[in-house]
Amino acid sequence: MLQVILLILYAVLLGMFGLAAWRLHYAYRHFTMKSLLTNVRSQGELPSVTICIPARNETHAMTDALQRVIESKYPKLEVIVLDDLSGDDTSTIIKSFAHEGIRFVEGSRLPAQWLGKNHALQGLLQQASGSYVLFMDVDTRLSPDSIEQLVAYTQQEDALMVSVLPRREDSPRASVFFSPLRYFWEIMFHRIASPATASGAWMIHRQTLLDRWQGFTQFKDAIQPESRLSAELMAAGRYRFLIGTKMLGISYEKKWRSQVETSIRLLFPLLGSKRPNAIIAAIDLLIIASPVFIMASFIFIGFNIHQLISILFYLLFAGLYALYLRQMWNKAWLIGGLLWPYIIIQEAVLVVLSAIKYQQHTVTWKGRLVKEPK
Repeated sequence: MLQVILLILYAVLLGMFGLAAWRLHYAYRHFTMKSLLTNVRSQGELPSVTICIPARNETHAMTDALQRVIESKYPKLEVIVLDDLSGDDTSTIIKSFAHEGIRFVEGSRLPAQWLGKNHALQGLLQQASGSYVLFMDVDTRLSPDSIEQLVAYTQQEDALMVSVLPRREDSPRASVFFSPLRYFWEIMFHRIASPATASGAWMIHRQTLLDRWQGFTQFKDAIQPESRLSAELMAAGRYRFLIGTKMLGISYEKKWRSQVETSIRLLFPLLGSKRPNAIIAAIDLLIIASPVFIMASFIFIGFNIHQLISILFYLLFAGLYALYLRQMWNKAWLIGGLLWPYIIIQEAVLVVLSAIKYQQHTVTWKGRLVKEPK
């Protein structure tokens, strides 16, 4: 009986590996820029861009983020930062960049039924004047040419919205090695009805956002309003998703604890906010991690053919994850790939925690409660 169960397990693992490999291959073919784009039009014909950054208690990252922004070479650029009632010195840091052209906007009290970040995005949109609006997290980093390349790609593709999955360009450390799989799932679950979307850096045609949806008013309680927008524009063929490359120069730096909090906030909604889906997802993740448990069983039963098969599956999944990391990380992607079993087990725990915390109404974003999605 045990032999039959193991054979079924191996068949399931092989199917999961094949599906993941196909999705990753599809992503690298369709979601990457193959070469730098050059916008040949004159400066007067370039569309204006407003960078909008919502910030709440961001003293640890604000200076570096704004320093990177003001180094941009894009000629028609406006930068607005909204301080969402921070309890630290975030507003002071923002104001210190006023001589560099950074415009400070003070946030207001959160109205009923609005999520904090969505209200901040709405406040930024109301202040923006650019043809395109680039919404960017404080953790996101731009290179001097990033905006020019992003605008050129948007126009080449005739897109109204583009979001970018950022790279990790910082040095190898725990927050990199043990990153949750938030963006990995965006690639794996991409489909027309629910396209891959990145929250850290996404650009949209401002007037379309205002005319079609009145800004964020229709999505005031959505956990990821950018996902709702991308889904509607994807159906019309006007949305594009990009995996960040060194050429594009959009990256991010985020502490491990912040990444975990983000995953807890996003995983349950990603699973349709249904508890059975969360249970199934956690079981699926443990199945993917099962080769490690079988490998470890040699301590008790000795080495046999099943340990050998498990080693093979471990190497297959670790290699696939390493290929993903090679695109996403600047350094140490091979070591990250070898940590695959730990990352999968961590993800199973995060799925369960996300479901439990939503059930207990204890999910927060920057100190504010987030309601369970309907």
